[in-house]
Amino acid sequence: MESCQLDDLHITINREGSREFAKVSYPVRYGRYSEIRTPDYLFQFNLNGEIKFIQGLGKTWPDPLEWLKRTAGNDWVYYSTGGYSGVYDSFGEYYLPCPSYVTNAIYVNDPFHDKAVSSAITAWEGLQERIRQMALGSFPAHIKEFLVLAGTNGPDKLETRSRTLHELTGGRITVLPPDTRHVDYEVIPIIVADGCLYRCGFCRIKSKQDFSTRTRQNIMRQIQDLKAFYGHDIRNYNSIFLGNHDALNAGTELLVFAAETAYEIFNLGSSNVNGANMFLFGSVDSILNADNAFFDALKGLPCKTYINIGLESADQTTLKAIGKPITSLMVEQAFARLLEINKIYENIEITANFLFGDLLPQGHLASFIKLTEKRLGMPYGKGAIYFSPLVNSGSKQNRGMLRKFYKVKAISPLPTYLYLIQRL
Repeated sequence: MESCQLDDLHITINREGSREFAKVSYPVRYGRYSEIRTPDYLFQFNLNGEIKFIQGLGKTWPDPLEWLKRTAGNDWVYYSTGGYSGVYDSFGEYYLPCPSYVTNAIYVNDPFHDKAVSSAITAWEGLQERIRQMALGSFPAHIKEFLVLAGTNGPDKLETRSRTLHELTGGRITVLPPDTRHVDYEVIPIIVADGCLYRCGFCRIKSKQDFSTRTRQNIMRQIQDLKAFYGHDIRNYNSIFLGNHDALNAGTELLVFAAETAYEIFNLGSSNVNGANMFLFGSVDSILNADNAFFDALKGLPCKTYINIGLESADQTTLKAIGKPITSLMVEQAFARLLEINKIYENIEITANFLFGDLLPQGHLASFIKLTEKRLGMPYGKGAIYFSPLVNSGSKQNRGMLRKFYKVKAISPLPTYLYLIQRL
């Protein structure tokens, strides 16, 4: 770590953050990063010299424990404490990510309408111009290298880079698995299959194309190109997302190939953050078709695997209403299977999604309660249930839905949270 002072700017490079992702109620940074502190803001940069976090230091900042984060997809997300009122119970995290785009959030507050928040982004743009001039000066070698990098990464370049990321994978990642919250949504995406099996009527975020797998050559090219794209900052990643919407259906050979190749080429074993993780989505059919030999193969991978299954409802009337072409019996069988896998395999965790909304048939929540009571006689800590709200951010009905969610959560024998959809 090196530091220097220039007028009102305090520059620190190669600062070491935490090596473990943790559930804490105060700001934590992970891996290695550099920062510039001004009288009003703390600007933090990744190892490519790209802005990553902004935290206000002045009295106008909403809360001294809150901050802005820029994703690899070039979205700004505001991390709110929510007053710590029910945030952990609702999401399993102490902070509520508030994206700058429309999502399925129940909360009403939009921090991007706060002048202090928007001013922070403007302040970074002004600082970036200043950095570019500073980089022409005389500084110790490593600090000068950081200033040169940071000086070239203005808003236009970062927007261009985000388009490059989406081109490498074949399009924007419209939804990440809810389990990626465990690594603060910091995953490298690798697409192993396109489309999905069902193309459900209620879904607005998945592709309408038929399911098809990518070739080994395509996956290898993605991995090599992504390594080049993430550059120096790849050392701050310990997790991959195998996409897109039903990677589980891609089969043993392709998944193991993608996971092992990514682990080796990305050098995840030497990440600045301990451990390695793989995240993916799966469908009811794909988990029912996956035998123990498949999970034995995943067990042998050098990473922990999280698989999120879209069950949506155990009520046949609801499944028909949402346009999901499966039966309630298949949902019951898939739920029993995920419980079985969670008990057998220590380094594999399967979670499930259910829909949540005021306009769903009456039997929807009743069927969920019956399903979980039938299969679990006591609370079980592995394999979370995520309820995905069928709402638009800021809806006036959201508060009532939140109260209803807490009632369901109170009687659920599994860890139960709301699913906040985030993209990449």
